[in-house]
Amino acid sequence: MTRIPLFLLPALVVATPALAHLEPGEHGSFAAGMTHPLFGADHVLAMVCVGLWAALMPGRALVALPAGFVGAMVLGFGAALGGLGLPMVEPVILSSVLVLGVLVALAVRLPLAGAVALVAGFGFFHGHAHGLEIGVANALPYLSGFVAATVVLHMAGLACGVALERLNRPGLLRSGGGAVAALGAWLLATG
Repeated sequence: MTRIPLFLLPALVVATPALAHLEPGEHGSFAAGMTHPLFGADHVLAMVCVGLWAALMPGRALVALPAGFVGAMVLGFGAALGGLGLPMVEPVILSSVLVLGVLVALAVRLPLAGAVALVAGFGFFHGHAHGLEIGVANALPYLSGFVAATVVLHMAGLACGVALERLNRPGLLRSGGGAVAALGAWLLATG
């Protein structure tokens, strides 16, 4: 029987379709941007998994993976605002959950440049989705909000991963990745 690690339960509770996004006119553009990644299971799981994977590859990866994701996400947001169309944005985002979960579950250690390139590719698509869904929000506050939320999610994953590594609980960390991969497969199948 596979158990879902306790650190994933809050993400599963708050990530419901009914709470997808706040309306910028009502709550402000920063709040709308901040909630965008927090209330979508695909975003929460992928972003937490970036932190978990970074924890499995200590050293420069601890900063490089989250920074690569966030930097590319900002570029993807700008590309969407600039009118660049991308094919299959949602399927790539859903695939990011599955792929990142598998990487954590299998404790895959890629060369740093390859790992950063992979998370940056996913980050670009996540940012593009944010740009497509900006609605009436002001770009800079909205961008600031979803960057802040993304950093918080990366740091939550990183903190959990580092704590589990220090507690010598690699099996629990890897099972967390397995749970994320299973949820990613479910999201792909139902999305």
